[in-house]
Amino acid sequence: MITVYGIKNCDTVKKALKWLTDNNISHQLHDYRRDGLSRDWLIQAEQQFGWENLVNKRSTTWRNLDADIKETLSKQTALDVLLAQPTLIKRPIILLQNKALIGFDVKEYEACFK
Repeated sequence: MITVYGIKNCDTVKKALKWLTDNNISHQLHDYRRDGLSRDWLIQAEQQFGWENLVNKRSTTWRNLDADIKETLSKQTALDVLLAQPTLIKRPIILLQNKALIGFDVKEYEACFK
């Protein structure tokens, strides 16, 4: 079973979950808000995508962040900020043994799962 990391009310996560359902791919949602996040998982995601790609700079959470945090965000501080503000993480994320997906792109999902 595939675990999709995100937030249940996120439109992009909803699109990914619908695509997986429509293509009969067994999955479950790990909701950042409800289920939390571990530092180990976040380290693994950062290794796959880089900290810059994990930060959703189009989110309301980003817009509401203190300017000092935005201006000084770096690899050293990003994981702490993302753990404290999980809605700042770009979503959905799927981490498989041989493939990692961030965001939802139909062509990427088709290439990965078909």
